[in-house]
Order: sequence, then structure tokens, then C-alpha cells
Amino acid sequence: MTDQTPEFPEPQQRPEAPPAPAQQQNQQRRPQQQRTQQHRDNQPQWPDLSVVIPLYNEEESLKELHAQLRAALSRMNIRYELLFIDDGSTDRSFQVLRDLKRTDKHIKIVRFRRNYGKSAALSVGFEKAQGNIVVTLDADLQDDPAEIPSLKKRIDDGLDLVSGWKKKRKDPISKTIPSRFFNFVTARLTGIRIHDFNCGLKAYRREVVKTVKVYGELHRYVPVLAHWEGFKVGEVVVQHRARRFGKSKYGIGRFWRGFLDLLTALFTTRYLRRPLHLFGVWGLVAVTAGVLIDGWLAIEWYLGRTSLSNRPLFLGGILLIIVGIQFISIGLLGEMISKTRAAETEYQIRDFIK
Repeated sequence: MTDQTPEFPEPQQRPEAPPAPAQQQNQQRRPQQQRTQQHRDNQPQWPDLSVVIPLYNEEESLKELHAQLRAALSRMNIRYELLFIDDGSTDRSFQVLRDLKRTDKHIKIVRFRRNYGKSAALSVGFEKAQGNIVVTLDADLQDDPAEIPSLKKRIDDGLDLVSGWKKKRKDPISKTIPSRFFNFVTARLTGIRIHDFNCGLKAYRREVVKTVKVYGELHRYVPVLAHWEGFKVGEVVVQHRARRFGKSKYGIGRFWRGFLDLLTALFTTRYLRRPLHLFGVWGLVAVTAGVLIDGWLAIEWYLGRTSLSNRPLFLGGILLIIVGIQFISIGLLGEMISKTRAAETEYQIRDFIK
């Protein structure tokens, strides 16, 4: 008789209880939070401040300028970048910048194939700048980088563009007197009450440099262009230093070009979308004057008091009428062109709340 061990059924494993609803939500939320944090980590860290420095043949001043910039910006405890725009220098400026970049990761360099001018350099600098605030200054050491914190403070206080005012200039009288006259006329014609339009030391919000288009030689009128786009413009007194290296790249001829550029700035800001308001007004003035002159002479002739054959004023009246009609015609043509481009018009929207 053989002993048989009774077989007992193996105990079945109790099914795990489903997680509580709150625990299940936490488990579902955790991967989503990890993905969100990973997305934030992968996003580029934009600099707080971009400094754009256009230059042309400034090899002697670049090392000292770089040292002053680092000293000023390091005290501000912000993320920054330095954009040097070499406007086709013929000296060793590019080699000096390349040597500086090896020791400073904040430096970025743009080098033109030839000299295009300061407006072109600023335009490219504005395009490449990534900072929330953009500061411009010249590379000749006459602008003090220690003024950057005061410019940034005015931007933080609510301004969109801050222009430096070189109240005590360290330039010869041949530059200071024409510059004061130029700034006075510009302020009167544009209605912007700042004292130094041509100061290279300026600070801008990012929206300003991405909106205003700088071309030709309109760099000195960026405050005007920004003002007519609806941005708030102000100024702050800054220190101006005497030139230590090299010589000025601008002569007296820039003031004549400056006034022509002023006319361009006024027309493109005030009358670009309504050209008939400019040409039509002067056209009506000319036509009215011509009609009054010729009408008076016609009455004199009808009364037998004069002869039109020996009155050059009669021909002058006819000329005024013709010129006036041409001005009005130009204004109407401008309105037709403006209307065809109406679909391309970009309006600067500050806020949009739904």
C-alpha cells in the first residue's frame, strides 16, 4: 500500500487592486511634466542684452573697448552678447576681433566684403541681435560702456528707445557747432524733443530694432523712425570722451547728406501712406497763386489798363498753374501706388486682449 501525498491546489495570486484615481492621475501627469521640463531645458537661452558695435579701421581701440565692455557688463549680472560688425576694414581689425573671440565666448563677428556704411552695419547688427534689449555704441572709445546700465534702466522704466546726449562734447568746434544746428532743426521739424540724434550710444527694446528699417544713411534718424511707429523715445545724458586713436571717418559733407536724409525720413514717416497730403497742398497753393495773378492781370487788360504782351508776370501765373497741376498729379499717382500696397501694410500692434 503506497502512501499518497494529497495534492493541494496552488494558491492563486490575488489580482492587484487598481490604483486610486488620484494616484493614476499623478502617474499620467509625471511623464507630461518630464517632457515639459525637457522642452524647457532644450529651449535656447536668449541673452538679456545685445551690444552692437559697428566699426571701420579701429584696430588700436578694440582690445581696450572689449575690456571696458566686459567690466561694465559683468557688474550687471546678466546674459549678454557682443556683436562686432566689421564694415570692410582695411587694417587688422578683423584679426584683433578673431583673437578676442578665442578668449570670450560672448563675441560674435560679422565681416563685410567692403565698406557699406554705418546704416548697413547697424541693420545687419539689428538682424543678428537676440537680446531683449539692444545697445549700440561706436568702437572709437568716445562712447563709455559704463553708461550702459543707465540706458538699460530707462528702458526698464518704460521707454522703448533711449538716446544718449553728449552734453559736454570732446570734439573740435568745427563739429560741435554744425551738430548743434543740425540737432535743433531736426528736433523742430520732427517734433521729437531730444538734443543729440547722432549719438552712437543708444538702447532699444527688441521690438524696435525688429521693426524699424535702417538703410542709406538713416541711422541718425532711428529715433524719428521709431517715434512715428508709435514707440516711446527719450534721452539720458552720457559721458563723451576725446578720441585717442585714429581719426574721424566723417567730414563736413555728412551734414549736407544729413539734411537730405532728414527729408527722406520726414516723407517716409509722415506722408508715405498719404502722399497727396504733401504734393496736393503745395499744388493747390501754386494753382491758387497762378489763378489769382492771371485773373488780376486779365481784369486789368479787360479795363484797358495794361497789355498782357509786355507783362512777364502773366507767364509766371501760367507757369504756377502748370506746376500746381503737376504736383497734384504726382500726389494722385502716389495715392494710387499707396492703395495697391495697402494689403502689404504692417501696423504695429502693442497689445491684443480677447
